[in-house]
Amino acid sequence: MDRWPLRRWILVALLILIIGALALFVIRWQDTLSFLGNGIVSPDAPETADLILVLAGDFYGPRVLKGADLAEAGYAPVMLISGGPYQGRTEGDFAIDFLTAKGYSGVLFESFGHHAQSTIQEAIALRPELARRGVKRVLLVTSAYHSRRAAIVFRLFCPGIRFITIGAQAPEYIPDRWWTDRKSRREFYAEWSKIIGTILFVYPMERLEWMVHGK
Repeated sequence: MDRWPLRRWILVALLILIIGALALFVIRWQDTLSFLGNGIVSPDAPETADLILVLAGDFYGPRVLKGADLAEAGYAPVMLISGGPYQGRTEGDFAIDFLTAKGYSGVLFESFGHHAQSTIQEAIALRPELARRGVKRVLLVTSAYHSRRAAIVFRLFCPGIRFITIGAQAPEYIPDRWWTDRKSRREFYAEWSKIIGTILFVYPMERLEWMVHGK
C-alpha cells in the first residue's frame, strides 16, 4: 500500500481538529459563547501605579467613580481624566466638579482635553502627555466591556508603559449571557470587530507611518 503524502496527513489532522471543535461547540455552546463574552473584559486587578488614567466618555458615571475610588485608596498620586470639549470646557472639568461634589478630594484629579474620536486617537493624543509625565505604570480605567480593547490599544500605541486596565461596572453588558440581550450583542460584536481591526490593520499601518516619518 502506498504511503500517504505528508500534505494529506496534515489535511486529515486539520479536518479532525475542525470536526472536534465544532462538536465541542455544539455540546457546550453556552460555555463557549460565555468565554468569548468575557474575552472583551480585562481581568487585571489594581496595582500601585504612577498615574490613574480615566478614558473619555463618562462625565459622572462608573468610570470616574471607579478611578476616584482607586485614587482615594492610594493606588496612584493623581488621576488624569481624559475627554473632549463640552460647552467651552473639557469632559474632565465637569467630571472633577461632579467628584468634588460627591466629597472626593479635588487635589487628586487633573483634566486632559483633546479632540480624539476613537480609542486609538485618544491613545495617540495622550502619548506625548504620558511621556512628558515620565510615567512607567498606569492604571487605565474604562467601562468593563471596553477594557480589553483599551488595554490592547494603549499597549500598542503607547509603548514603554505598563498599563493595568481596570473595568468599571457596565450594566449594559452581560458577559456570561451576552447573546440574550440586544445591547450586550451590540457591544460584543463592536468590540471584537474593533479589536481584530486594530491588530490586523490599524496598528500595522501606524507602525509603517512611524517607520517612514520617524514618529
